[in-house]
Amino acid sequence: MSYLLLNADYPHAFKKHSPWFFLWGAALIILGLLAISAATLTTLISVLFIGALLLAGGVILVLDAYKFWWGKWSGFFLHLAMGLLYLIAGYMIIKSPEAGSLSITLLLGVFYTLIGIFRITYSVALRMPRWGWSFVSGLVALLLGFLIVANWPASSLYIIGLFVGIDLVFCGWAYVMAALTARQPT
Repeated sequence: MSYLLLNADYPHAFKKHSPWFFLWGAALIILGLLAISAATLTTLISVLFIGALLLAGGVILVLDAYKFWWGKWSGFFLHLAMGLLYLIAGYMIIKSPEAGSLSITLLLGVFYTLIGIFRITYSVALRMPRWGWSFVSGLVALLLGFLIVANWPASSLYIIGLFVGIDLVFCGWAYVMAALTARQPT
């Protein structure tokens, strides 16, 4: 993809790589449909995964504090404190994924609002083949962001999985439509 952004010969590069864009799009659509069909499970798995990542990061930071920063007391205590914060946050999220989904849902609302703005700007600025689909993908992400924030916290148990699935479907559709357009004779 970075090749396409840096090279002014978009049509040729897009046509050459269109099978990959089609495959990535189809994979994203399938993943999105799976996420939608099990929205609550997707939410809980996502939250537990984030908790596990925070725990792992905490272990690494604590080990780093003792391995590298021991004896350099200002750096040692700072790194130890960061590691302990990671461990506490990861433990709290894993212990109560429902409560963790509250804060993560709000963060997701902000994320989708920003990614929607980025996709809209990207599609208008670069006008890739069938750029309208990328624009629609940005509008959908922006709408999802607004809906998440507006319905928070009531729907936080299923909203993460549902909206992640919807976003994956639309993002995949934009890839598929771009790939199909690239295959057409110019």
